[in-house]
Parts: sequence; C-alpha cells; structure tokens
Amino acid sequence: MQKTISKKVLFLVQSAAIAAIYTVLTYVAASMNLAYNAVQFRFSEALTILPVFTPAAIPGLTLGCFLSNLASPLGPIDWICGTAATFLAATAGYLARDVRIHGIPVASALCPVLANALIIGLELGWLAVPGGGMDLTAFASGALSVGAGELVVVAVLGLPLAAALDRTGASRRIFSCY
Repeated sequence: MQKTISKKVLFLVQSAAIAAIYTVLTYVAASMNLAYNAVQFRFSEALTILPVFTPAAIPGLTLGCFLSNLASPLGPIDWICGTAATFLAATAGYLARDVRIHGIPVASALCPVLANALIIGLELGWLAVPGGGMDLTAFASGALSVGAGELVVVAVLGLPLAAALDRTGASRRIFSCY
C-alpha cells in the first residue's frame, strides 16, 4: 500500500515539476517573441523528450503547454490546438520510447515536430481566413515554420538533454519507479 501511494505521489510531483518548468521556459521564450504564432522557438519544447523516461511527462507537458498558451495572442483556439498537439506528441513519444538509432530516441523526438507542424499549421491556416475556412498556403507555411522551429529546439536542446540524462544515469535516479 505504501509503495503504491509513493508511486502516485512521485508521479504527481514529476508531472507538476515538468509543467512548471515548461511554463517558465515558454514565458522566457515569449519575452523574446519566440513562443507564439508561426515562428516558434520555445526552449520548453526541449522537454518533449521526457516521455522517453517517464509517463509523468505526458500530463506534465500537456498542463505546461495549456498554462503557457493562456498568454497566447491567438486566444482559446491556441489553448485547445496547442494543448492537443502537445498531448498527442507526448503520448506518441512515450509509445515510441524504445525506437532508437544508436541509442538516440529519434522516433520520440520526431513526434512533437510532426504533431506541432500539422496541428499548429492547421490552426494557422484556419485563422488566416476570416469567418472560417482553410488557407492552404497559410497552413503550409505555418506547418513548415513551426515544424522547423520545433526540429531545431528538439535537435539542439532535447536530444542532448536525453543523452545527458542517459549518460549520467540521472534518468534512472530521477524517474526510478518507472
């Protein structure tokens, strides 16, 4: 019984910590005008690699994205679309955690790139047409720019974070019950 409670508490603490760190890092990016709209370099997206190490990252990243998007100039549509993209990416990243190339969780790293490119691209394409509809040019350019920004952050920050957690053994110490 005690061990079950401890696992549940650890799960909640890890989720809350990930949500808090994600939110703070997004607001730092927002202060540099890098967190919202078609050009995005959210430093927080480096954390999208964490589902490789713990399922607690799924609700943590999802909540962190929702809290971050409350400040989005795109409003409620970004609360929904951005949060959905993050939830889907984190879930897919967790499911793909064992697909590695030379020990690198490449499949998990690509999940947020694809999810954000497609879902945020659709959001931007839809918002480009007043009164509804879809602007395919806005979708394509939004998907490419958001996807490119996501790829840079995940490749430059996320994958090295995963490698450091693996190399130092920190992933086993921090996420030991999973």
